[in-house]
Amino acid sequence: MDIPFKVVIPARYGSTRLPGKPLLDIAGKAMIAHVCQRAIEAEADEVVVATDDQRIFDQVTALGLKVVMTDANHQSGTERITEVAVKMGWDDDAIVVNLQGDEPLIPPAYIRDVALALGGQEQAGIATLAAKINESEEIFNPNAVKVVLNQAGYALYFSRAAIPWDRNAFSLSGGEPSHAMPYLRHIGMYAYRVKFLKDYCSWQASELEAVESLEQLRILWYGQQILVKTVAKAPEAGVDTQADLERVERAILNSQL
Repeated sequence: MDIPFKVVIPARYGSTRLPGKPLLDIAGKAMIAHVCQRAIEAEADEVVVATDDQRIFDQVTALGLKVVMTDANHQSGTERITEVAVKMGWDDDAIVVNLQGDEPLIPPAYIRDVALALGGQEQAGIATLAAKINESEEIFNPNAVKVVLNQAGYALYFSRAAIPWDRNAFSLSGGEPSHAMPYLRHIGMYAYRVKFLKDYCSWQASELEAVESLEQLRILWYGQQILVKTVAKAPEAGVDTQADLERVERAILNSQL
């Protein structure tokens, strides 16, 4: 199935733990260059970096890649991507994938998977990814966001809590789930229709997303559907610390990405 899609990569210079993160060197190339390459390998029709920093703008331009300067006051990457879609004049039906600028190890197949999943149905204006959780510790880890789906593969709810709650197996101290139903970890990659992005930016923040600190709950709050494509496993973690940077560089050198 050949469904055209675009990729926007939000890239901010400011980072508490790793200032200038998108420009940090990994195996001889800036991290943002590696991320752009993953999007190109996914066969995106168009790849655009969205930034609010002149240093990133200049570096991406020097690499011969597309970059759009966006408002520094955006509260989320979703708002930044919406600004890019409007400035680029993309059609309301166009599919846009949000690829984080600190994910140089993301499999290109996953970028394509989420875009094709969205393009293959008409019930939702947004799609995302999830992977089966194999370790019980991860079920109880609040940093691992869980998602529960309905029978058609659309999200019922996202939470940092252990959902679904296995009443017979779990205690206050945790335990092994007793049922065969797989627990799913949400992977924070999204594909959107441009019309959905515009609608989303008109909605006020919801109580649910404030409680869980999960932006995607705003979508469910307003009665919209989120399609969830299940993939084989969660991708390698992105770069948040110096240790992450060194881990990712080793992986890239070993795989010659």
